[in-house]
Amino acid sequence: MNSTLYIIGVGPGDPELLTLKAHNALNACTVIATPKGSKKGSSTALSIVEQAVELTGKTILELHFPMRKIRMGENPDEKVQKGWQEAAQTVIRNLDAGNDVAFPTLGDPAIYSTGYYLYQTITEIRPDIKVVFVPGISALSSCSAATAIPICLGDDRLAVIPATFSSDTLKETLLSFDTIVLMKVHKVIDELKELLSDLDLLDSAVLVEKTGMREEKIYPDLSKLTETIHYFSTIIVRKQPL
Repeated sequence: MNSTLYIIGVGPGDPELLTLKAHNALNACTVIATPKGSKKGSSTALSIVEQAVELTGKTILELHFPMRKIRMGENPDEKVQKGWQEAAQTVIRNLDAGNDVAFPTLGDPAIYSTGYYLYQTITEIRPDIKVVFVPGISALSSCSAATAIPICLGDDRLAVIPATFSSDTLKETLLSFDTIVLMKVHKVIDELKELLSDLDLLDSAVLVEKTGMREEKIYPDLSKLTETIHYFSTIIVRKQPL
């Protein structure tokens, strides 16, 4: 079998942020396997791809990846494992049929991406399968560009952490690093605002919603944030002024 699985970072939302390498790989693959968090929902990654790549004649496979917390070193939820296994088997069948398969994933595959869960599951079943990773523009890079806030300079120490961690872990991280990027903030925004205020870091924080998308919004003053924010929201906390 000479078929290849390409796990491709397609950036945060703007199709113009799709890299040339990603564009070429997506064009070359006859099958596009797209992840989605809800069975009835749509794939955000596919919505980016279809704005930049002609999909006529390609087979589109929608793979359901249940949205659950994943903690390293612990077995994931049974529904999550089942979703990974079903997705892996679907991709393997298409590879065995002689098709190169592209798996587009938001941002960069290396950062909180379903791509590596698919990779691990597939290679545990079939170690012989060839997998190629194509890096993409990350959400944190896009947020930095949108706000003109550097992620790190000089000897800055950087932490990237899901905001769904325990408050003690978040507090320790916020105190220990110079720049902290908080991902998955939408469900805990009120708790985050309180914690940032307690640590006198509220003025050092900026939130970007739907970065790289048409609906992108920037909230430079979290104390004035009252509306519900979207799942695709990220906070940059930078302690050191420019």
